[in-house]
Amino acid sequence: MSGLQTQDFPSALRLTKARKDQGSTETETKPKKKICCACPDTKKLRDECIVEHGESACEKWIEAHRLCLRAEGFNV
Repeated sequence: MSGLQTQDFPSALRLTKARKDQGSTETETKPKKKICCACPDTKKLRDECIVEHGESACEKWIEAHRLCLRAEGFNV
């Protein structure tokens, strides 16, 4: 398989709800850019890889782009 781990969804939902409750007391950082303009370098590498090799062969670049977007403040 692709190495993805299954999650216990009820506990994942509880964690999500708990985070939302905590977020109301903390100041959240909002992204300073639109998601389409964030991380152009990783986006370009990801897109070129997908076009040339297909999505399944480009997990490394897809995850790198996700990590970059998360670092920019996006919830992906």
